[in-house]
Amino acid sequence: MKKQPAESDAERKARLLRELRRDQHVRRTSYRARALQLFPHVCASCGREFTGKRLRELTVHHKDHDYHNNPNDGSNWMLLCLYCHDHEHESHASDARSSKPVTFGEAAPPVANPFDNLDQLLKKD
Repeated sequence: MKKQPAESDAERKARLLRELRRDQHVRRTSYRARALQLFPHVCASCGREFTGKRLRELTVHHKDHDYHNNPNDGSNWMLLCLYCHDHEHESHASDARSSKPVTFGEAAPPVANPFDNLDQLLKKD
């Protein structure tokens, strides 16, 4: 096998600069960056405000749960904090399991009841 020639310092710097510019362009044009430009930095569910370093705790939620659906006007997005975003996805999963929709602040229906058949177990003689 032939040994690859070592990359010169200038070539390495140029490559790193190209990668940084590409990454910056991707971040600037991503749907998260677009949502942060369109909407106030407030969780749409709990109302907490986010600034500075804490802005990373604000996530983009897709209302139709399809992360490929990203219209430029932001009509499919809402900004949610990490906790409300998790709750929203848990509610969506429980909606699929039950016919009754779960709303924010309401406990999800239990998957199993640990007290099933308890009366029969206690009646054993």
